[in-house]
Amino acid sequence: MEYAGRSVGGRGRRVVVIGGGVAGTSLVVQLMASRDAAGAIASVDVVEPRAVGWGLAFGDDDPLLMCNSAVNVNSLRADRPDDFAMYLRECGWTGRAGDVVPRGELARYCERRFRAARRQAARWGIPVRHVRGVVTSVRVREEGYRVVLRDGTEVAASDVVVCVGVHRARVPDGFAAYTDHPRYVASPYPSRRLRGHVPADSRVLVLGTRQSAIDAALLLCGEGHQVTMASRSGRLPAVREALREPPAALPSLQRLVRLDPTDPLLAQRLTRLAVEAIRLLDTRPLRRQTSPAGDSVERLRQETTLAESGACAWAEISVALIEAVIELFPTVRPERRGELLERFAWFIDRYLTAMTTVNARRLLRHLSTGALRVSPAYPRDIQVESDGWHLRWPSGARESFDVVVNATGFELPWLYWDGERQALLLDRPSPDARVVDRLDDELRLTLRPARPPERIWVAGVATHVRVPFSNHLRNVVRQAGWVAGQLSRSEGAR
Repeated sequence: MEYAGRSVGGRGRRVVVIGGGVAGTSLVVQLMASRDAAGAIASVDVVEPRAVGWGLAFGDDDPLLMCNSAVNVNSLRADRPDDFAMYLRECGWTGRAGDVVPRGELARYCERRFRAARRQAARWGIPVRHVRGVVTSVRVREEGYRVVLRDGTEVAASDVVVCVGVHRARVPDGFAAYTDHPRYVASPYPSRRLRGHVPADSRVLVLGTRQSAIDAALLLCGEGHQVTMASRSGRLPAVREALREPPAALPSLQRLVRLDPTDPLLAQRLTRLAVEAIRLLDTRPLRRQTSPAGDSVERLRQETTLAESGACAWAEISVALIEAVIELFPTVRPERRGELLERFAWFIDRYLTAMTTVNARRLLRHLSTGALRVSPAYPRDIQVESDGWHLRWPSGARESFDVVVNATGFELPWLYWDGERQALLLDRPSPDARVVDRLDDELRLTLRPARPPERIWVAGVATHVRVPFSNHLRNVVRQAGWVAGQLSRSEGAR
């Protein structure tokens, strides 16, 4: 089967966008926001199995699932940072730009803006199609590319943009043999996996204590289940009101991007500049902006109070710090990047990925009623029988559960190059394929030796081979805008 759009006379780029979540939607929206697209683009095909805009990250309409980032950093357009707020106000929303909203609102916004971009494209005579399916590979040919779907359909392209998100759940330690068991839920998303499908009044073990696990715990407690959260660390994320725009300019973080990437003291200099930014906003010692409590629940209670009282300047620098590090990291050697991320893992895992006060208060309510508890340890000696799960804790205590929910997160998406087949693989690698671990300054892939970069771009989560925090939404949108600008240059069209 073949699915191919062509312009009259065959002129203009035939763009295929792989993935219709935030990255893919933003790309189309920003592409059609430029009049240059009218002369450069022949057609756009968005390959996505779900409705466009309703990707895994935000495409769930359950009102309990909240955005972690504020309205003012969630625009689909890099040139209009208030676009999401404008959309919400058009819909009757009266909140503040620094507030968080349910994820379904962001998905509806993506869908609405995609439809508007599609209408604009139609006025210019550019068909924008939604091809429902999952891409397995992109075959490289001298005349262009063939995007291959799982059902065998092929979509012809002159230019390809890979905007895939996460989709494969991690397998938690000790549970590899049970992933197909009916009492094991591989992921809390979509939320309907938990609502109505877990038997009433179940004792549920949620594996994980970070964002996905918090979502799972809130959904399950809301359904009346008894929930235990457990992870290797036993730690919950810190608490902040939202990941939002800083309240003032932070000169030290502007200097951070100009640090010498070869400096042996780079880690210390990063720390010093981050602390300087915090002190610019709040002169209180850092120990008064965090909780020293050893117990995870007491720490949650204290950190929630600190966040609600405005005593967490570390939270106010988070967006600027993330974006400064994203800008710095491409200049750092790959092995050094790994060392730095490992060194600062304690800060990234608890503080840069902190939960919102909205979710913190919800957790505290369930903890106070006894519907929820947080285990300080991870289970051992795991067995499952017809009546449920049986396990032993490191203390020696034994416990049983009716259902296990894996909420340990998702594997990052990797791309693979099969030189023999001349194909970029997106689903699973072939035996002879190599990992694509480089992405150039223009976000393009170089796959064939002694050949120029392909007309294949990457935007979004799959850029993790180049930058950290590749799921940071505002950076995803900036990447999509950059690629849209490249595609709009008519002189480079095939």
